[in-house]
Amino acid sequence: MACCGLSQDRQGGGSVSDIPSTPEPRDQGATRPGDAEPDAPRSAGSSVKVDIEDAVPGPGLRSTAKGGPGGSGPTPYWVPPPPAPVSWLAGLQAAAPAPVRTATLWAVLATGLLSMLLLSDGLALNLVLVAIPAALAAYFAAQAAGRRPRAWALVWGIGGIALLAVPALRDATWPSFLAVLGALAMGSMALHGGRTWPAVLLGPIGILNALATGPMWGWRGLRERSGGSRGNVGAGLRALVVTAVLLLVFGALFAGADAAFADLLGDLVPDTSVAGGPLHFLLLALGLVGALAAAHTAAAPIQWDRVEVPAGRPRGRVEWALPLVVLTGLFAAFNAVQLVVLFGGYDAVLKKTGQTYAEYARQGFWQLLLVTLLTLLVIVFALRWAPRDGGRDRKLVRGVLGTLCVLALVVVASAVRRMDMYVEAYGLTRLRVSVVAMELWLGLVIVLIMAAGVWGARWLPRVVAASAAAGVLVFGLVSPDALIAERNVQRYEDTADFDLDYARNLSADAVPALDRLEEPLRSCALRTIAAGLEENDTPWYATSWGEVRARDILRDRPVSKDADWSSCGPLADELMYR
Repeated sequence: MACCGLSQDRQGGGSVSDIPSTPEPRDQGATRPGDAEPDAPRSAGSSVKVDIEDAVPGPGLRSTAKGGPGGSGPTPYWVPPPPAPVSWLAGLQAAAPAPVRTATLWAVLATGLLSMLLLSDGLALNLVLVAIPAALAAYFAAQAAGRRPRAWALVWGIGGIALLAVPALRDATWPSFLAVLGALAMGSMALHGGRTWPAVLLGPIGILNALATGPMWGWRGLRERSGGSRGNVGAGLRALVVTAVLLLVFGALFAGADAAFADLLGDLVPDTSVAGGPLHFLLLALGLVGALAAAHTAAAPIQWDRVEVPAGRPRGRVEWALPLVVLTGLFAAFNAVQLVVLFGGYDAVLKKTGQTYAEYARQGFWQLLLVTLLTLLVIVFALRWAPRDGGRDRKLVRGVLGTLCVLALVVVASAVRRMDMYVEAYGLTRLRVSVVAMELWLGLVIVLIMAAGVWGARWLPRVVAASAAAGVLVFGLVSPDALIAERNVQRYEDTADFDLDYARNLSADAVPALDRLEEPLRSCALRTIAAGLEENDTPWYATSWGEVRARDILRDRPVSKDADWSSCGPLADELMYR
C-alpha cells in the first residue's frame, strides 16, 4: 500500500510510515471551507511515526483533503478534534485537593471496617460509631487543604451526629429513616459550606460526584504512601490478614478456656459468619467509598454559592399588587369565618352544612394544608417579580406580603385545630401526627419569611434548613409511636374507644403506654410486639433504647398466654363497632 506519501508496506513487516517533514502542497479543489491551515514546516530530517491503520481518520481525527483512488490525490492532513465541552460543574469546583494524608487513610479504613462489622445487624448506636471516623477523615482532608471549620459548618456537623442518635433511641423505623436522610443532608452542608439557596438545595449533588472521584483520589494517595510499589501495598494487606488470623485463633482459644470470657467476647465481637460474607463485603465497600467521598468533598468542595440565579423581571405596581390584594381579601374572608367557629359556632356551622363533627374536621384539614403550601409558592414568585424602583415599592411589597403571611398563619392554626378535632373523634395515627408536624413547620417557615422582610434575607436559607433538621430531630426524640399510643390510651380511658388492630402494629416505643391498659386488652395489644422482640435477637450496638425498655417491661409483666386470635379477635371487633 502506498498512498499520499505513506511508503512503508505492511507485508514487509513495517507497521509505521514516515510523514514528510514538510507537507506536500494541496490541490485547490481539496480545500474546503473551515479547513485548518497546515503547521509550519518542521526541521530537516524530522519525521513522525504513525501506524498505518491510524492513517484513516477516526473519531478523534478529521482529514482536510480528499484522497484520490490508487494513491493519487493530495497529502492528507489531520488536525486534532475540537475540545470536549467543559462540564458546568467545572466552574464551581474548587482547586484540586491536596494529596491524601495518612491520617485520612486510617480514618477511612476504620470507617470501612466498622461498617462491615456493625451495620449488618440493624441500625442503632452503630450508625454513630461509623459516622465518627468518617467525620475525622473529612476533618483531616479539610485541614490538609487549608480549610478551617466555621460556625455554620460546626452546626451542620453536630446536627448530623445528633440526628443519627434517633435510631439509637427509637425503635420505630419511619422517624429513624427521616433522621438518617436529615443527617446525610446536614453532613453534605457541613462539607460544602455555602449560604445561598443553591448551596442549601444542591449540596447532595457534590457528594454524588465525589463517589467517583473520591476513591481514585484515595488510591493515588495510597500508592504514594507505599512508594508507588504494589509490593508495599501487598505487604500492608498481608499484615492486616495476619493480624486478623492471630486475633481469631487466640481469641477462640481464650474463649474455650474461660466461659466468662467467651460470654464477654460474644457480646462485644460482631457476628462475622461465612453466610453473611457478601453482605459484609458490600458494607466494607460502602464504608470505604462513602468515607473517601466525604473526605474528597471536604478537601475540594463544589462552590455552590457561585451559582447565579437570574433575577426575575420586576412588574408594575398594579400588575403585581392587584392579584395579591384580591387573594389577601379572600384569606381575610375565610379567616373571619374561622374565628366565628373558634369562638363557639361549631353547632351552627355543622347544622348548616349537614356534616358531622369529624367529617367537618377531616374535610378541611387537607385543603388547608394545600393552601399553606401554595401560599409559600405564591410568596416566592411574588418576591421574584416584585417592583424594585424605590422606597415606595419596598413598603408596598412588605405591606402586601406581610398581611398575606399573617393571614396564612391563621390558616395554619385552623388546620391544626381541625386535625385536633379529627383526632378526638378517631384517634391519632402516624399519618395524622406526620402531617400536623409538617403543617407546624410550614407555619414556622412563614414566620421566618416575615422576619426576613424586616431584618434581611441573607440568613434565611441556612435558618430554614436548620429549622427542618431541628424539626426532624424533635420529631424523632418525641417518639411518634409512643405519642400515638399515649393519646389513644387516654382516649380509651375517656370514651372506651380503642383501635386494637392499629395498636398491635406499633413499634416497641409504644410498650410503656400500652402497658397501662387493663387485661385482656393489654396482652392483646402487646402480643405482636412481644413476639417480634423475642425473634429479634440483635447485638447491643444494633439495639435501640426503646427496644431495651420494652424488653424490661415485658420481662416484669409478661403477655398472657391466653391472648391469642380466638380471644383478641372478638375483642377488637367489639371495640371497633361499639
